Amino acid sequence: MSFHPYLYFGGNCREAFDRYREIFGGELTVMTGADAPPGTDIPEGKGHLVMHAALMVDGAPLMASDSYADDVEPAPTVAVHYSTTDVDHARRVFDALAEGGTVQMAGGETFWTPFYGSCIDRFGISWQVNVEADEAS
Repeated sequence: MSFHPYLYFGGNCREAFDRYREIFGGELTVMTGADAPPGTDIPEGKGHLVMHAALMVDGAPLMASDSYADDVEPAPTVAVHYSTTDVDHARRVFDALAEGGTVQMAGGETFWTPFYGSCIDRFGISWQVNVEADEAS
């Protein structure tokens, strides 16, 4: 069994996932309402929205879609946690995610790890970037 976050965006899912692919690499697949077969219940004028996006990085998916609701905001009590064993890589990822967003805890050494930082990216998604201390290089 495994758990995978599924993020909802208010119309900028493709932009966010293009950025995440720049940061993390991996393989991105995106399906919009326009890609759906005829007869699929897509609200008028919403065919450009993302029905499903998946970014596969090292065999683990980060998935999302746009919501058809007009008032979607990211969940304030949920964060995507990204873990790596390389401090320099963690710093680059954190800085890229924080660009244009809000830093909640500046990235740096803590009592539990050589690097941890938290931020809200420019798309409103909360992130935690952490280095696994016992494996850090």
